[in-house]
Amino acid sequence: MKRVAMVIDVKPEKLEEYRELHAAVWPDVLAALRRNGVRNYSIFLKDCTLFGYLEFEGDDYEAAMARVADDEATQRWWKLTEPCQQPWPGRSPNEWWADMEEVFHVD
Repeated sequence: MKRVAMVIDVKPEKLEEYRELHAAVWPDVLAALRRNGVRNYSIFLKDCTLFGYLEFEGDDYEAAMARVADDEATQRWWKLTEPCQQPWPGRSPNEWWADMEEVFHVD
């Protein structure tokens, strides 16, 4: 299992819209995540920073995330959520959410 943590900002004027969207995530979006090995996915909020955590069960995380990105429902969902977000300044050029390095873990 792979643990993934990521961070992005939410635009202050879009915070309530973002909350409302995530109060009722579309079943097709959730199904695409599950189909591609995503488990235990949470998004936390502090001020205007979003912290996402998920666990991936599979052999090829990048390929699984590419399949999620190709999913039609996910693409429509992102058209609603992306305008609410402000990418993290230190992200890599190919990232929307900035991946975080795990520096400690205990079971």
